[in-house]
Amino acid sequence: MNTELFDIKIRAVEGGVTAAAGFKAAGIHAGFRKNPERLDYALVVPDKPCPGAGVFTTNRFCAAPVQVSRANLGGADKGYGIIAGVSVNSGNANAATGETGLACARETCNIASQVIGCEPQQILVASTGVIGQILPIDTFEAAVPAAYEALSAHGGADAARAIMTTDTHSKEYAVSYVSDAEGHAGNVYTVGGMCKGSGMIMPNMATMIAVITTDAPVEPAALHALLLSTVKQTFNKVTVDSDTSTNDTCIMLASGAAADAEPIVEGTDAFDELAFAVHEVCESLARNIAADGEGASKLVTVNVTGAANDEEADIAARAVANSPLVKTCIAGHDCNWGRVAMALGKCGVEFNQEDVSIDMMGMPVCRDGLTVPFDEDEALRRFEAPEIVISADLGAGDAATTVWTCDLTHEYISINGDYRS
Repeated sequence: MNTELFDIKIRAVEGGVTAAAGFKAAGIHAGFRKNPERLDYALVVPDKPCPGAGVFTTNRFCAAPVQVSRANLGGADKGYGIIAGVSVNSGNANAATGETGLACARETCNIASQVIGCEPQQILVASTGVIGQILPIDTFEAAVPAAYEALSAHGGADAARAIMTTDTHSKEYAVSYVSDAEGHAGNVYTVGGMCKGSGMIMPNMATMIAVITTDAPVEPAALHALLLSTVKQTFNKVTVDSDTSTNDTCIMLASGAAADAEPIVEGTDAFDELAFAVHEVCESLARNIAADGEGASKLVTVNVTGAANDEEADIAARAVANSPLVKTCIAGHDCNWGRVAMALGKCGVEFNQEDVSIDMMGMPVCRDGLTVPFDEDEALRRFEAPEIVISADLGAGDAATTVWTCDLTHEYISINGDYRS
């Protein structure tokens, strides 16, 4: 893929999940939360049923909406279908709720299908909030019609706010590009999205809750392949606290409303173009999740190079990103590279310490496994930046990866020690 060409043609646009043509969204207060000032229910609806794909948590305590949405997309072995609406509530995860929770998720699909005018299997549902509490179906009976009436092509911002939990701000992003691909040349395609996520974050084949949209025409199986690949490279590279949520859900819809063209399939330039744009949106959202980690004051980017293979690169990067000692030294503005070395050394990846180099905030602090003198005052100055970059070269191969996390502050404990209130 010629990424330099795509960089020139891609531009950021307003609108989030409704930036792409053919979509409307709404975010309302429906009563899932006690605070009447907080939006707590989002509905995203394409102008007509369209290809949709999903990637979900691998947590074995997966929530009822995860199970129902996965089934509506043909099960774990498929992951795509034709979708007419996405329903998301915050304030209650509907996880660890047994048959009662499953019945609620299925009935939500029934309610939404009657309001939208489609089959129940064409509805995807997601929930976020407290685990283990029964989610009342009667709230959906009022919420879905109210949200449907509020649907707007400008409703993306409200929808993004409605899915928040402990997020300090809503998360949305969108880009447009002009296609050069055969059969699509000159067409302007847009990719937009919204997500929520702040804590209980180390996805595994999914993200927190995200809805991505595009107005490009895409064949359903190709849409799922594109989403799965992108999630692995973006949302799955985020860790706030090493905990994989019970409700992680990433959904993508393709309206095809931007042009009358043949659906995009794998193995084409059109697919590569779209994949690059989707990656841009998802990486922006993923970095935003890490930066907004519960109690965080810094976005932390961990780069690992020189690993023997991709798996070991990922293990090493996550070991650094998840280390409470590394995260707290960043919070305390302490350029303690020994904690990075410790995290690398304990993770089980093969390398020789004599081959390792470590940089913190662009400053060499370790070469050939030994300390490199650095200016402590300069380190303190660099700690003022909103993003802290840690880079480690293991000297054991050619594999590399990047993982995003955040620092660990007292506020993380305050938030999670009092979460259910």
